[in-house]
Amino acid sequence: MNIVFVEPSFPANQRRFALALAGVGANVIGIGETDEWALDEELRSALMGYYKVSSVTNLREMTDATRWAQGRCWVDRLEATVEAHTMTAAEVREACGIPGTSVQATWLCRDKPSMKEALRAAGVPTAASTAADHADQIWDFAAAEGYPLILKPRAGAGAQDTVRVDNDTELAHAITVLAATGATSIAVEEFVEGHEGFYDTIAKDNAVVHDWTTHYYPNVLEAMRTRWISPQFVTTNRQADSPFYAEVAELGQRVIEALDIGTSATHMEWFHGPKGLRFSEIGARPPGVGCWDLYSAANDVDVYREWAHVITHGVPERSMTRPFSAGLVALRPDHDGHITGYTGLDDLWARHGQWILDAHFPHEGHFTQPVEAGFMANAYVRARHPDYDSLRGILDDIGRTVKVHAR
Repeated sequence: MNIVFVEPSFPANQRRFALALAGVGANVIGIGETDEWALDEELRSALMGYYKVSSVTNLREMTDATRWAQGRCWVDRLEATVEAHTMTAAEVREACGIPGTSVQATWLCRDKPSMKEALRAAGVPTAASTAADHADQIWDFAAAEGYPLILKPRAGAGAQDTVRVDNDTELAHAITVLAATGATSIAVEEFVEGHEGFYDTIAKDNAVVHDWTTHYYPNVLEAMRTRWISPQFVTTNRQADSPFYAEVAELGQRVIEALDIGTSATHMEWFHGPKGLRFSEIGARPPGVGCWDLYSAANDVDVYREWAHVITHGVPERSMTRPFSAGLVALRPDHDGHITGYTGLDDLWARHGQWILDAHFPHEGHFTQPVEAGFMANAYVRARHPDYDSLRGILDDIGRTVKVHAR
């Protein structure tokens, strides 16, 4: 199978997708913004061809590059695994007659108000929402639905620039701040009370062939706004043992079918609270923050290779046996500035060393990143354990024990 892969070298983990495709027997042609000579030797060796463009979101350039590839061989697939690249990739597929997730499905996975409107029509439980191009529309929605509300850029990814507002004063401020970011259209939705998590899959023709369920502790907005919290996300190995996880999987399957995502990795966020299980949003791409590394460690399986095997051969290579739960705890500096040192590291390794997968501790003098920059922005530790509750306890203890000092 001949597969065009978008941007095989940046961000750094993109090379793992390209190498996995080549590793399962695909002929891989890369299109990217990096000079070919700057690709590392292993990656260059894995590609049967490479075409440089100035931007992988430029439709004309990407179409020309893909037609160049089609001039060399029959192109079976065109794959993009970064959220910002998916719409251009879908448009190129349709222009060049290549199978894959459609422009319509990709639009629904990128535009949150349209996504939720489509899913409500399909009977999927989701929050009330609207798209607002003018402040008056936001105020009208607030008057109709009441507070709290969530506001975010309409095509935003993750929790970036997402705000919760609880009254008119906070709403007025949020509108001003979002306008200053350059956002021209805002997704507005009711705040859903409850615990937050995500459900990730690899799907073939709208059917889930691999899946993983992961929990946030605490919910993302609180985690990204509160310095003293050492937030976690933990993927469970109890999926087969709980009716709740079966309900999450059923919701994920319904969403994939309703949006007609097709053959793709997916990342779906969910809430569970007083109103039951509620859909939050979905992307037709893999999750970020190194989740597939955790899923690989939790199953002793290379998830990148599994994705490549499904894309290339239409079936998984291995099953997920789930011998471990796996998770990450983020460790925040006590101030913004420069790292001055750490305390608690000896205790960390003495108490939990056998369960730690890896750890990242920026060197002294390194600039800190803002709390809202994400789970892997500063220091973090990743671990696994056969028992989910024991892993939670380990990650809690690491968050209490290890301190990141800055000034």
